[in-house]
Amino acid sequence: MTSPLAKPSIEIRPANSSAERRTFIRLAKDIYKDDPNFIAPLEFEIGARLNPAKNPTIKHCDHQLWIAYKDGAPAGRISAIVNKAHLDRHGDGAGHFGFFECVNDLEIARALVETASDWLKQRGMAKIAGPYNFSVNEEMGMLVDGFETPPYIMMPHGRRYYPQLLEQLGFTKAADVYAFSYTPQDGFIPEKRKRFMDKALAKSNVTFRLLNMSDFKADIFRVVEIFNDAWFDNWGFVPFTNEQIEHMAKELRPIISPHNVVFCYYEGEPVAFGLVLPDVNHAIRDFDGALLPFNWAKLLWRLKVKGVPRARMPLMGVVRRLHRRPVGTALAYKIIDMVRTANMERGVTHSELSWILESNESMVSMLLDLGSKIYKTYRIYEKPL
Repeated sequence: MTSPLAKPSIEIRPANSSAERRTFIRLAKDIYKDDPNFIAPLEFEIGARLNPAKNPTIKHCDHQLWIAYKDGAPAGRISAIVNKAHLDRHGDGAGHFGFFECVNDLEIARALVETASDWLKQRGMAKIAGPYNFSVNEEMGMLVDGFETPPYIMMPHGRRYYPQLLEQLGFTKAADVYAFSYTPQDGFIPEKRKRFMDKALAKSNVTFRLLNMSDFKADIFRVVEIFNDAWFDNWGFVPFTNEQIEHMAKELRPIISPHNVVFCYYEGEPVAFGLVLPDVNHAIRDFDGALLPFNWAKLLWRLKVKGVPRARMPLMGVVRRLHRRPVGTALAYKIIDMVRTANMERGVTHSELSWILESNESMVSMLLDLGSKIYKTYRIYEKPL
């Protein structure tokens, strides 16, 4: 019999085998078992992201997964990664952690963070930052406000006690990003802004088009080319590689339609875009993470026949040479309005525009101007090693 004064046994083990990775993935279900806003991600999709052979982001990066066990039962998890692309771009000596989930126990959180920190320090990193699952171009940030609603596609959820655990362990804020809630039926361009937009675009050689499904891969490359230029100066930016773009095209093709991507051409050149995704999270909310044996058919029907009433705009960009120019601002307004109209016509009743850096004052102001509201805040934390 265990003494009532005995301390619980905490053990941190690497998750390297297929069975261990399944435990790593499924642990989240236990952490959120009493949270009605948690949506279990598809296990096969998370498994692919954790597999270097299937995820180009980690294919050439040193990384490791761990599971925390308390008295022999899984109680937490964490990942660590030395992201070469980030280090080449920013040179800040930051190693990253991610996939953090934990019971409300400071000692388990401490054991997880110290394990990841020691591993990163051994590889020459000067600080630990995150969460990134695995990069700034995937799920990132810890939810610090907005726990009352479920997450949209490719956005993380979290427990209310997570920020407190990290802050007790010495982490501080590096940056906040916002998710904006947007109701297409209520959102509109204010008359003053509409006059400005119409005037700016009337003077310009501007054309618009939707995604060309017969030239799908090339169009996805165009999206990323504009994105890599538009976001170049943003905090934490890491450009997509060709291998990542190929992977993205493969992942996106089954779930998007022509109206999900708007291109804008200025003087014959592609200069802006907006990309919207149907909220797959809403479509899989009752799957409990499983696609087989029959959920794949439900998902296909919900996406392609019934339609999903929620959509998220994860990417939008205007090339840097048009930043702070009237035509650039007008294009951003026009793209959001075109996407709003297209989604409303297809039964979308709720949308999210995310994520937006809190320091991006011009975009924050524009989205508030359009009638959207900040309803979730995500934080990147950091700590010296």
